[in-house]
Amino acid sequence: MTNTTATTIEIPGYRAGTWTIDPAHSEVGFSIRHIMISKVKGKFERFDATFVTAENPLDSSVTASAEVASITTNEPNRDAHLRTGDFFDAETHPTIDFVSTGVRVEAGDFKVDGNLTIRGITNRVTFDFDFGGFGGDPYGNYKGGATAKTVINREDFGLTYNAALETGGVLLGEQVTITLELQASLQQ
Repeated sequence: MTNTTATTIEIPGYRAGTWTIDPAHSEVGFSIRHIMISKVKGKFERFDATFVTAENPLDSSVTASAEVASITTNEPNRDAHLRTGDFFDAETHPTIDFVSTGVRVEAGDFKVDGNLTIRGITNRVTFDFDFGGFGGDPYGNYKGGATAKTVINREDFGLTYNAALETGGVLLGEQVTITLELQASLQQ
């Protein structure tokens, strides 16, 4: 990004078009405080996203979805519990969805605003969006990379399950950090 005061922002290598996520080189991850002393990380193994980049990057959009049943925290019993009605209720709400509502620059950083739907509850969120760059791969594809990050309160999405600890405090924190490592291919 070289010019944030003009109507159109310049990003080296940027191209307008429709991009699809490359799941082999992307990750939809999260972390949450556990028993008040550490963080547990997890990810969704099946997800999809489409980015439509406009001539002016601020007119771009994204739609994305993650399959709840594909959640993994490397602990099968916990993963099974996360799929139940105590948490994500994967049978009733099989996906987590995001639809952008706008792109902006704030203090020189890109922000992607949008609606995040978890368990059928939709709330506005803002992802901090950091372009990693653009370039060709060995197979003739033009790729873009980025990292996007936001923090949500899980209880705002109906994820209220918790348990009191004998030592004080609770099993799970309210704040969940969502981190997306993204690589997408420009469609020809």
